[in-house]
Amino acid sequence: MKRVYNSRKRILVTGGAGFLGSHLCDRLLESGAEVLCVDNLFTGTKRNIEHLLTHPRFEFMRHDVTIPLYVEVDEIYNLACPASPIHYQHDPVQTTKTSVHGAINMLGLATRLKCPILQASTSEVYGDALTSPQSEGYWGNVNPIGIRSCYDEGKRCAETLFFDYHRQHALPIKVVRIFNTYGPRMHPQDGRVVSNFIRQALLDEDITIFGDGSQTRSFCYVDELVEGLIRMMNSDPEVIGPINLGNPHESTVLELAELIVRLTGSRSKLVRRELPSDDPVQRCPDIKLAKEHLNWTPKVELSDGVMRTIEYFRDLIGSAAPHEVS
Repeated sequence: MKRVYNSRKRILVTGGAGFLGSHLCDRLLESGAEVLCVDNLFTGTKRNIEHLLTHPRFEFMRHDVTIPLYVEVDEIYNLACPASPIHYQHDPVQTTKTSVHGAINMLGLATRLKCPILQASTSEVYGDALTSPQSEGYWGNVNPIGIRSCYDEGKRCAETLFFDYHRQHALPIKVVRIFNTYGPRMHPQDGRVVSNFIRQALLDEDITIFGDGSQTRSFCYVDELVEGLIRMMNSDPEVIGPINLGNPHESTVLELAELIVRLTGSRSKLVRRELPSDDPVQRCPDIKLAKEHLNWTPKVELSDGVMRTIEYFRDLIGSAAPHEVS
C-alpha cells in the first residue's frame, strides 16, 4: 500500500550505480525525491555515485535483483542488467537471470506496494532489424540461440512479464526501449563504439572498426535519455508503452570514428576487424510515440555530446593507473 508518513517520494533505481542509473539518481534527487540506489556493482561502480553518498536523501544498497528485495518505495525504475556485449556475454546465464528473475522480483515488489514501475528495455529487442526506422509495432528479427540472445531474449521476456503483470494484476507499468546512449560515466571497457573509440583515440591506439564501418547507430546523449525516462514515469496512466527513446539521426560507425579522431586530435589509425556475430547492421528509432505522448525529442548535437564525453574520459584516463584503462 502507499506510504502515507512522508509526502516526499521515495524512488527505487535498480542498476543505480551504472552509467544511466547514476545520471537518473542525480535527476531524481534534483527533483526533491528520496532515492534508493540498488546495484550489485557487476558493471556499475561506486565512482559513479561517489558524489551522492553523503546526500541526505540518497541511500545505496548493494544487492542483486535476482534475489527478492523487501523495501518501501513509491516508484521503481528497473535498470538493472549488463547492457554491453562484453559484459552481458561474460556470464550469459546470469544476464538472462537478471532480466527475467530481476523483472519478476521487481514486479512482485511493485504489486505488493501498488506502485508504478518502469522497465528499461532496449532496442536490442528488435534484433538485426529488417526494417528501418524501428517502430514499436515491429516484432523484431532476433536470433534466439546466438551469443547476444541472453540480453535480447532476456529483455523481450521481461517485457512479456511486465505486460502480463499489468493485465493480470492491474499493475501500473511503463516500458521504454532505449537506443544507443552515450555520455560521461560510460564504462571505459564496455566495448561500445563511443567509449571504445574515445579511449583508443585518447591513448593514440588503433581504432577498431568492425566490418566496413557502414553499419549505422543512433546516438542519444545521456541527459536527454534520462529526461525521457522521467517523462515516461510521469506520463498519463494509460501511457504504458513500449515507447522508443533514442535519437532518430543515424550516423555510420565510420563517421563516428572520424569525428572522435578529429575532436581529440588523435594520431590513431582506423583498422578493420571482422563483424561480430548477430551485430545489427542498422539501428534507428521511430520516436513518433515519444513525441506524441511525452513531448520528447532529443536536441543535443552528436559533436557536442561527444566532446563532453571526451572530456570525461580525458580526466578518467589521466587519473587512472594504466591497467585501469588499457
